[in-house]
Amino acid sequence: MTHIISIDTGTTNTRVTLWRNKEVIAHQACEVGVRDTAITGNREKLQHGVRDTLEKTLAEGGISEDDIELVIGSGMISSNLGLFELPHVLAPAGLAQLARGMVSVTIPEVCSKPIWFVPGVRNVVDNIGLHNCEAMDMMRGEEVEVIGVIDQLGITGPAMMVMPGSHSKFVCIDDKNRITGCVTTLAGELMYVITHNTILAQSLSSQFAQTISEEMLLAGAQSAQTIGLGRTCFNVRILDQFTIYERNDRANFLLGAILGSDLLTLKNSTAIKMMPGTPVVVCGKPIMKEALALLIRNDDYFSGKITVVSDETQAHLAGLGAIKVAQARGLVK
Repeated sequence: MTHIISIDTGTTNTRVTLWRNKEVIAHQACEVGVRDTAITGNREKLQHGVRDTLEKTLAEGGISEDDIELVIGSGMISSNLGLFELPHVLAPAGLAQLARGMVSVTIPEVCSKPIWFVPGVRNVVDNIGLHNCEAMDMMRGEEVEVIGVIDQLGITGPAMMVMPGSHSKFVCIDDKNRITGCVTTLAGELMYVITHNTILAQSLSSQFAQTISEEMLLAGAQSAQTIGLGRTCFNVRILDQFTIYERNDRANFLLGAILGSDLLTLKNSTAIKMMPGTPVVVCGKPIMKEALALLIRNDDYFSGKITVVSDETQAHLAGLGAIKVAQARGLVK
């Protein structure tokens, strides 16, 4: 019987999962991430948060730390603001490259067992300046999610992984299932700021779209691509003041505008190589993945197969992918 702990730390949250023979038996999360290191200037809050969440997970699973055979860390936990800084692996990077890049470190403040960190992946761009900075991008955490999706759905590239969220990621994989590049947008953060901290807060009741309104979503995307994101955002207020459209409709209009801008990134960014016929796999926050899949289906540019990953499948993708990388390293029997 094999017990594995996977730790997935992002900017604001940490998730700890206990696996027994590759099945989830306990899971805990806390609102602690690398943002806390940036704010406080030290790692103490992050260390304590991860330690506390780890202990709660073990308690839920009814086992002790001594019963754990392997601890794996992925995400921003390996950044300069995380528990241990690990350099990115250069694209193209698949299972073999990620496994080779894993490093084991013991951090007594967090866990008595060594933690095996999975590296992030970055694009290869030399002599970065204004002329080519758009081609540069990097990820920490999405690489194991991509590995998890490939494993769970039996995907064979080439394909484009579309992962909307606070920071939306578009990850290109080749015919060898290696990550060849990625590009990031601030879609989710823009959504949050505009919804809560601008003049539109009243028009939206400081709430995101609850359900999809296809008409409003497509209208928002079209407007943003025609007259720009700034004007389209203000039109949310106009829709509130002078029309009968309801709050959820207005929120969909804004969602369409922001995700419509993401489609421009997907089609035109030099950081990835998107072709019209490339199959697209969409996973991420429920309403955002549903909306983005709808926009892609209604855009004549895209002609490849579109797959939307179910909520159930993507529940523990980071842990699944991290275990797959550890297996390639020979750490899992």
